[in-house]
Amino acid sequence: MPFLEQISTNNILAFKTVRLQALQDSPAAFGSTYARESQFLDADWLRRAANMNGEKGIGYLAVDDESPCGIVGAFRDEHDSFSANVVSMWVAPAHRRTGVGSFLISAVQTWTRICGVRTLRLMVTSNNSAAIEFYKRMGFSMTGNTEPYPNDPTVIEYEMSQLVPTADR
Repeated sequence: MPFLEQISTNNILAFKTVRLQALQDSPAAFGSTYARESQFLDADWLRRAANMNGEKGIGYLAVDDESPCGIVGAFRDEHDSFSANVVSMWVAPAHRRTGVGSFLISAVQTWTRICGVRTLRLMVTSNNSAAIEFYKRMGFSMTGNTEPYPNDPTVIEYEMSQLVPTADR
């Protein structure tokens, strides 16, 4: 069974490797591109990992047999400290539908509860029905907000959100 490892400056190579794999495997799922991020310097990857230190953001790698097989991040909303946004969610094809995605999202949900976040949001492309259904199973629902996907204006991104359960809810 895979285990989770928080993204930090200690696992930069694994972070970089899985993020670039995700961009190559599922380019339409991300706002960035492999061409852009493959040009990042080591200092860029270090800065990104440092931003996931748990204060304003968090990131996790799913690791199986010493190889990263999934990634997720979340960042507090800059304008609303009671909201956070899921980013960079991806699971390697061989690990899909095995519980790795649920494991990653559950870790983010735990972080949001600890941080006092009340609403967790994400954007998902309209042509990614498998991801939409996965997020619904994880308790997210459509908000009705949409925006054009930055890499292809013919594709729409849907906003989904969930209220973060607290100990008294």
